[in-house]
Amino acid sequence: MPELPEVEVTRRSLAGAIQGARVTGLRLGKPLRWPLGADPEALLGARVGEVQRRGKYLWLPLEDRGGLLMHLGMSGSLAFLGATPAAGPHDHFDLHTDRGLLRLTDPRRFGAVVWGAALEVSPVAGLLAGLGLEPFDERFDGAHLHARLRGRRVAIKQALLAGDIVVGAGNIYACEALFMAGIDPRLPAGRLSRPRADRLAVAVRAVLGQALAAGGTTLRDFRDAHGVAGSFQMQAQVYGREGQPCRRCGAAVRRIVQGARSTFFCPACQKR
Repeated sequence: MPELPEVEVTRRSLAGAIQGARVTGLRLGKPLRWPLGADPEALLGARVGEVQRRGKYLWLPLEDRGGLLMHLGMSGSLAFLGATPAAGPHDHFDLHTDRGLLRLTDPRRFGAVVWGAALEVSPVAGLLAGLGLEPFDERFDGAHLHARLRGRRVAIKQALLAGDIVVGAGNIYACEALFMAGIDPRLPAGRLSRPRADRLAVAVRAVLGQALAAGGTTLRDFRDAHGVAGSFQMQAQVYGREGQPCRRCGAAVRRIVQGARSTFFCPACQKR
C-alpha cells in the first residue's frame, strides 16, 4: 500500500512536469472508490497549479476550476507519460494535458480522484479532516506525541497507524520506527513515557526521511511517475525479516498480527 514516502516521491516526480500544463481531456474508466463529482468537460482548458500533498492525498489545483484530490488506495500508482498509450484494464483515470498524460493505474480500485472547489470546501475538506500532523512539521515532537497518546489503551503501533496523531507512519514505517526507538509494538500507547515518546518522534521522522531518500518502498508494484522503483525495503531492519537475525543483537526477528496487519520486531531490542 503506498504510504506517505511513496506518495511524496510520486508528487516530486511529477510536480515539475505537470505544473502549468493545460488540461485537454479527461477519461474515466471503471468506478473508483468515490465518484469524480464534476463534469469532465468543465475542467477542459484549466491550468494545473503546484501539486501538493496532505498525508497520503495529492492535490492538483486547477486554476479557476477548483482541483483534483487523488488517493492511490491499496495498489494504485500515477504515471506521467509523454506518449498516449491505449488504456489497459487497470487504468481508470487519464488526465490529458498539453505536456503529457497523467494516468492512474489501480488494480484493486480502492484509489480515488475527487473534484473539489478548494481544499477547505466539502467534499475535500471532509476527506482531509482528522488527519494528524505531518511528520516533518516542527510541531510534531515528543511532547505532542506523549500528550495525544495519554489514556489510550490500544497498542502503540496501532496508535501510530491511526493517522490522527501523525500521518505517514504506515505499517512498514511504524515497525521500523518502533525498532529504532527500542519500543515493543504491543506496549499500550498510554503507557509510553515522555522520554520514550521523544525517541519515537525522532525515529518516525528519521525512518520516513530515509524512505524518501530511497525513493520509497517497492514490495510489489510501486513506481514513481517515471516508472522508477523504491529501494527502502533493502535497508529495513525488521520489516519482512521474520526468523532472520536482528541486525543489532542477533536475536530472531518475530512476526505477530495486530489489527490484521503483520508486525515485525526484535523481542530483545524492543522493550515494553
